[in-house]
Amino acid sequence: ESEKIPVMRGQWFIDGTWQPLEEEESNLIEQEHLNRFKGQQLQESFDMEVSKPVDGKEAIHSLKLSRNHVDWHSVDEVYLYSDATTSKIARTVTQKLGFSKASSSGTRLHRGYVEEATLEDKPPQTSHIVFVVHGIGQKMDQGRIIKNTAMMRDTARKIEEKYFSNLATHVEFLPVEWRSKLTLDGDTVDSITPDKVRGLRDMLNSSAMDIMYYTSPLYRDELVKGLQQELNRLYSLFCSRNPEFEEKGGKVSIVSHSLGCVITYDIMTGWNPVRLYEQLLQKEEEELEDRWMSYEERRLLEELYITKQRLREIEERLHELKASTVSKTPVLKFKVENFFCMGSPLAVFLALRGIRPGNSGSQDHILPKTICNRLLNIFHPTDPVAYRLEPLILKHYSNISPVQIHWYNTANPLPYEHMKPSFLNPTKEATSVTDSESASTIPSPTTSPVLVRRHYGESITNIGKASILGTASIGKGLGGMLFSRFGRSSTTTSQTSEPGKDGAEGDDKKATTVGTPPFPHSSSGFLDPTVELEHRIDFELREGLVESRYWSAVTSHTAYWSSLDIALFLLTFMYKHDQEDPDKSSLDTI
Repeated sequence: ESEKIPVMRGQWFIDGTWQPLEEEESNLIEQEHLNRFKGQQLQESFDMEVSKPVDGKEAIHSLKLSRNHVDWHSVDEVYLYSDATTSKIARTVTQKLGFSKASSSGTRLHRGYVEEATLEDKPPQTSHIVFVVHGIGQKMDQGRIIKNTAMMRDTARKIEEKYFSNLATHVEFLPVEWRSKLTLDGDTVDSITPDKVRGLRDMLNSSAMDIMYYTSPLYRDELVKGLQQELNRLYSLFCSRNPEFEEKGGKVSIVSHSLGCVITYDIMTGWNPVRLYEQLLQKEEEELEDRWMSYEERRLLEELYITKQRLREIEERLHELKASTVSKTPVLKFKVENFFCMGSPLAVFLALRGIRPGNSGSQDHILPKTICNRLLNIFHPTDPVAYRLEPLILKHYSNISPVQIHWYNTANPLPYEHMKPSFLNPTKEATSVTDSESASTIPSPTTSPVLVRRHYGESITNIGKASILGTASIGKGLGGMLFSRFGRSSTTTSQTSEPGKDGAEGDDKKATTVGTPPFPHSSSGFLDPTVELEHRIDFELREGLVESRYWSAVTSHTAYWSSLDIALFLLTFMYKHDQEDPDKSSLDTI
């Protein structure tokens, strides 16, 4: 809901400025013009620069308006005159001095705009739509997601014009506002809120309360259905206005922020807490079978087990009967091509649901590709709400740094799929030893020999010395924890290594130049050199040139919308199939 702005069709325009006349006057002039000159032949080539009439040429037709009058000297020479007293006096004086009426006080009018319309004058075809889903806090600031999406759309337009202007297709960003239509508990929470520091309490009720609603079994379904219905409504509305979108294979991606990532994920996967509860019950039954019990207790337990088994069979038969008579409608009316998470706590929710790292490097471990083709997790290094997803698929990726997102003005950036994984600085091990020990200790198997200090995007490579790993040991206790948390991204491994062969061969080659293997073995299986992710999922923004980490920890969670780096990152993946394959020789140069 915003200010209403009238839209009018311009017909008659003022010479020079090309501003349209008032709609009422323009309609009267247009009607008179058609009545008088309809069917007459215009000049084949009309030069817009010619604005001087032939002196002494008499008007062949005239029209009186409320405050002005219009004279036609020919079909394409039309002048507007003011009937104000001062204008009449000035016109009389100039005419007595020998000037024509038109050249002295007339304003030439043109029928139609200076640039003629052509068949190509239309926006490029939308080949990809992006639904932008908000997180918490929308109740506190209604319409914020519309403003945020507008910022993201504007930055994307700048990037499109700079890097993707040669493509005939177009990406459209559409806001999804799902919170304001929900009733939830009504005003119950407001009624139990104390009056002291009311402003702060209201802010928390309008923002953080959404997390509590989502974890509530009573209101969770309402939040899920609210977002699901809004996504389907907007998609149906877009397709009705763009009927060729589906016919030409248009794609849909979703960009979610904060809690919106969790809700979107649950909609796509159909996750339900009831399933988790059933798994817990089954686990309890298995534990009961293992412990000792009396004959009577065991007999009753067997009867309960048989009854539950019978109940499940009846439920399955009933479900099959319903499925055969009623066709099941899909949760979403579209297939999700890319799912971009920004500042996402999704990894924490999945960990608390029992998701643990596996042995496969496939995204299917947390989000099957049949549901979504690509999952990408974007975060700022100091965003306190954001968490990594890759260590939930393969555990040893907790010691591998996220992929650094290119700055939008980087010349010839290396494609993301060609960037080699690099180790993080193991600050946890460093905090447990003293400075003297860290200076003399041989690097452990989990310590990477190649380390760089990322100072605002510039990389300085330091080889071999383990003493630089002791940076986090400067502060002990709480100070050390804070330094470790906010200083984590200051020391990481270099990502500017020369691209080698894919897989283990390329890694071994890189290791040979340094002296230790890049993926060391561990008795616990923490690092497995044979398994890598099919695609990288975690992508980290680079820190700014003049950026306080403590201040950015407060502001970074809401700083994604206007980032040109993120706009380029999103469009790079969405335009991926529309672009030609990169030249291999240029990659070798990089």
